[in-house]
Amino acid sequence: MTKQFEVYKCDVCGNLVEVLFAGEGTLVCCGKPMTLQEEKTKNENSGEKHVPVFEKLETGETIVKVGSTPHPMSPEHHVQFIEVFANDRILRKYLEPNEKPEFLIKLKDGLKHAREYCNLHGLWKGDNYVN
Repeated sequence: MTKQFEVYKCDVCGNLVEVLFAGEGTLVCCGKPMTLQEEKTKNENSGEKHVPVFEKLETGETIVKVGSTPHPMSPEHHVQFIEVFANDRILRKYLEPNEKPEFLIKLKDGLKHAREYCNLHGLWKGDNYVN
């Protein structure tokens, strides 16, 4: 059984799937069950390069940065997307290698948490503000 907003990965081809509406079935790709990507929140060895953090700007807007130490953005190791949960919305930004791992959010309140997906280290969740 799946749950809303879970992320699954195919270990064969690399497809990523996010569940919009939960169901009773098992997600399958390339003839094999897909692997649930657990939301990680801290890794002692990562230097906190994966956990998304919110930073409030003077304009009242918020920028979501991946890691208190910037995450690498090389073709071999990069953030594929940042996703922000706010009120009744989900905002998502897809990223490319060599792009800054950041997402400017025009909303001034109602931010709940953010997630990011690293192509090597999976799904990470954060809800902390820095400043």
